[in-house]
Parts: sequence; structure tokens; C-alpha cells
Amino acid sequence: MSQPKLIASYFTLAGNIIPFASSDPAPFGLKERAEAAAAAGFVGIGLETNDLAHYVRTIGYGGIRKIMADAGLDYIEFEVLTDWFTEGERRAASDANRAFLLEAAAELGAAQIKTVGELFLAPGPASVSSWPLEKVGDDFGQLCREAAKAGTRVSIELVPGAAIQDLETGRRVVDHASEPNGGLLIDIWHMARGGISYDDVANLPPYLVTAVEVDDAMKQQVGTIFEDTINNRKLPGEGELDVPAFLHSIMLTGYQGVYGIEIVSDEHRRRTLEDAARSSFDSTMAQFEKARSLGSGPVDGVSRGGASAG
Repeated sequence: MSQPKLIASYFTLAGNIIPFASSDPAPFGLKERAEAAAAAGFVGIGLETNDLAHYVRTIGYGGIRKIMADAGLDYIEFEVLTDWFTEGERRAASDANRAFLLEAAAELGAAQIKTVGELFLAPGPASVSSWPLEKVGDDFGQLCREAAKAGTRVSIELVPGAAIQDLETGRRVVDHASEPNGGLLIDIWHMARGGISYDDVANLPPYLVTAVEVDDAMKQQVGTIFEDTINNRKLPGEGELDVPAFLHSIMLTGYQGVYGIEIVSDEHRRRTLEDAARSSFDSTMAQFEKARSLGSGPVDGVSRGGASAG
């Protein structure tokens, strides 16, 4: 395993802001976030749509590029585009965000735009999407083609509280779209809460995995799935998930991209910016060291190349 490149996903360095609760920008400034990320060892950062829009209005694309360059960061990604396959008012709002994110991606050289399926934030299990899978695949293909023109890729994050929450559904959407810049974002937290095994992750074909995120959790969910994901994540190695085995399973897919570190919790929101950056980077690198000891052998009997690339 070569030296991994880590990025600070948006909420890891955003400060005291709760996902989906506000349209305000992150409490920590962009310049300060970029500098803290670089000092800790990250190669890039993520920006959320409202946060990005705030800085485009206040300092422009040129100002954002300067902050990134001055900090020595060469990777930026955006999140999160929802409702890209819906209709009516939801689709109109999504299309406005989509146009903005694609413009920003072209201006800033963003590596990817993160998307999710239909989100269900109410208590209880996710509903079955009312949108036919073929339509979702068609719309994802169109989104990918537009993203390619902007020089970026699109990754669908599998989320237990969403209609696209398992590997089979995600793969069907990506394969139906059949665009080289579209794939899946594999997050250890969502794999654990979604009951997806590392064996199944290890058997994913290389083309399907376009992004990976790392964090940790306790085995027992607390509250609703949404409450748990925004309040209780742990630094890698401080929870009860087998982070080294997860990293090993990703290695077996042949994935060569960056690793996003996404820590979202009450505890993490109380950290200083410098502590948030340093603790998330150092704890993750420690898990990579443990993963190296697993070598390149199988995960519970699953060996590299065990899945079809078709």
C-alpha cells in the first residue's frame, strides 16, 4: 500500500454546524480551514454548496483559488447534490444547485461532486423510491456527461437513509448510466449501518469505486439513523468498527484515489480547528499503518480480482 493521500471532507473542518440544519457557511473561515488542513497533512478539502456559494459571492473564484494555492492544497470537492432525478419543484431547485456546482467545478478544477439518492430524514427506515431505476440511471448518465464537460466526476454516496443505499442498487444505476466519470462513494460508516460486508466491498470492480470516506462508530446505533450519523461518529480507531479491515477491502478493489476523512459528531464540533484537523489526520494514518500489516491477501476469503468488471 502506497502512502495514502487524505482530504478533509467538509464537515470534518466546518466547525459547529449541523448537516441540513442551516444554509449558513461554516463557522471556520475558508483560509483558516485550508491552512489547518495543509498543516495537518491533508492534500485537499471539501466544500458544501452553501459554504461554496458564500465564498463565490464574497471573494470570487479567484479568491478561492488563491487560498487553496497559498495553502498548498491541490484537491477540492463539493457536496451534496440531491434530487437530480426528480421532477417538479424539487428538480427545479436541484437543477439550480447543479448549474452552480458544475460552473464552480470548471472554475476551480474540482475533482468530484458528491451526490446521494432520495433522502428520507424522518424516523424509521428509508422508503422505496418512487422513481423507476431506469429513469434514475438515465438521469445519472446525463449528470455525468454534464460533469465531464466541467472536468469533474460524480460519485453517488450510498446512505442507509436514502433510496440508493446498497451496493446492488448503486451498481445498477452506475452501470445503466455507463459513463466513465460516474461511480460510487464508499463510506465505512454507511457500510456498517447498512449491513454491507467488507467482503462485498472487496469484490467491487475497480471502475465502480470513485471515492472513499473513512471514520468510525460504535456498533450500536443511537437514536434514528440520521441522528446517529450527524451526532455520534468517531475518529478512526476510537470506535468499534474494524477500520484496518475496511481499508484493506478498499485496497483489494484496486482503488488508487484519495481518502476523504468525514467526522461528524457533537464531540468533533466542539474541537478547535487545529485539533479537528490534526486528530482526524493522525488517527486515520494510524489505521492505514495497521491495514498495511494485513498485506495483500484476502479479506475473509475474498481475493483481489474476485469480481467481474462487467
